[in-house]
Amino acid sequence: MATTLTSKGQVTIPKPVRDYLGLGAGDGVEFEFADDGSVLVRAAGKPSPKRRSSRFSKLVGANKRGAETSRLMAVLRGYAEDSSDPGLR
Repeated sequence: MATTLTSKGQVTIPKPVRDYLGLGAGDGVEFEFADDGSVLVRAAGKPSPKRRSSRFSKLVGANKRGAETSRLMAVLRGYAEDSSDPGLR
């Protein structure tokens, strides 16, 4: 299975390999040099919850009060007067 290296030094791990290793978005990958000159690729485990959190993660499932989509988008984009407290708690 072959893939192409980008100008930034990135490659896409083919889906069959991701499936085999059980990798998903945000998962770590470990590379190890073998004595014969090959490189081993392993799943490095799940990242810590701190690494996965983002400004959007605290809003997941937060629209239980029926806030309008336009209001939520304004908060996410930082257009609200007080975007640090979206008032959705």
